[in-house]
Amino acid sequence: MNDRTSIPNERIVALDRAHVFHSWSAQGALAPLVISGGSGTRAWDDEGTTYLDFSSQLINLNIGHQHPAVIAAIAEQARQLTTVAPATANLARGEAAKRIVARAPAGFNRVFFTNGGADANENAIRMARLHTGRDTVLSTYRSYHGNTGAAIVATGDWRRMPNQYARGHVHFWGPYLYRSEFWATTPEQESERALRHLERTIQGEGPQTIAAILLETVPGTAGILPPPPGYLAGVRELCERYGIVLILDEVMAGFGRTGRWFAFDGYDVVPDLITFAKGVNSGYVPVGGVIISDEIAADFDETVFPGGLTYSGHPLAMASIIGALDAMEREGIVDNAARIGAEAIGPALESLAQKHPIVGEVRGEGVFWAIELVADRETREPLPAETMGRIKSELLARRLLAIVQDNRIHVVPPCVVTDDEVAEAVAIYDEVLALVG
Repeated sequence: MNDRTSIPNERIVALDRAHVFHSWSAQGALAPLVISGGSGTRAWDDEGTTYLDFSSQLINLNIGHQHPAVIAAIAEQARQLTTVAPATANLARGEAAKRIVARAPAGFNRVFFTNGGADANENAIRMARLHTGRDTVLSTYRSYHGNTGAAIVATGDWRRMPNQYARGHVHFWGPYLYRSEFWATTPEQESERALRHLERTIQGEGPQTIAAILLETVPGTAGILPPPPGYLAGVRELCERYGIVLILDEVMAGFGRTGRWFAFDGYDVVPDLITFAKGVNSGYVPVGGVIISDEIAADFDETVFPGGLTYSGHPLAMASIIGALDAMEREGIVDNAARIGAEAIGPALESLAQKHPIVGEVRGEGVFWAIELVADRETREPLPAETMGRIKSELLARRLLAIVQDNRIHVVPPCVVTDDEVAEAVAIYDEVLALVG
């Protein structure tokens, strides 16, 4: 806890409701939770209520709350230089980019910095269109790519529907064996049939019109859907066959979330453009970016790139990246995420699935998991929204911050989570599932 004068939650909420307009919400009935401080996997309000954070806020707090190394890096940069125009050269910007490309595949040496994940995807789409001279972008229905013009239309879920202002977007079905669109019964069938569906979509749209395929390496908001064996490699092969740019969206899955620096490192694929945000600095300062293959970067050696942002490569954001990535390397935080997923989270969630009939499936890796809840295991009918709302309330009443999305609980703690904290959270999941099941 900090030592400032405690402010009642009621006053903070009243101030919020008087003046703050919240995203993705009808404003009238909101009663936002107050968070005033945190450390590691814990967060608290000014009245002394402490929560175990298994949401990582918005699945971005990979290094945990208030990591001292990141705070120190931001503070030191603030003392030296708080802001600078993007056209200048700045040591923090160069060092941040150097650390990012050091973890990317060979042949990636440039980073274009943005303010977050949405405009990272926006600029990756721009680069792909300029590189190919084509217009159409293919993306899946089960996806979320951000809330800017092209990114929200590339998104597949309901949020694109009131926001159809961008051109040239076509959606297709990606793999999801538990609710297969392809009548598949094995991961291999799902992969093969999903790839056939994608190729037919490419052929139907006209390969000569398609600039890019944009995919979340592991779709997150849509359900934490690790791709089946061979799928991403198959997408890569289709892109090469038809001259299409492959953009992998690592905004949520990257920088430790799957137990790897990049999620695609586990799937035998190298994209042409990589987008990132969230875990690169755990959101301590808003930042995102595009890691650009040398081939595409070379397009703009003599041609002006028609994109930019006032805060591209902002020094405080760059310092936070340096502090975060150095600490993650030094402290083995990505390795911890891999171990905790394999040895603690995965087995514990499988035990819940054996115990509770309302658990239809658990899936994930690292600190990136979903518990899919069903009213009937045979029909796989999703647990209704009313019950999911009760689950969310019961988890919060037990001081667990959770992501409850559709008929799923997303189990997404910071990468620094311990075995004891996993056991604590799983005991709460167990109690709540028993209560509603």
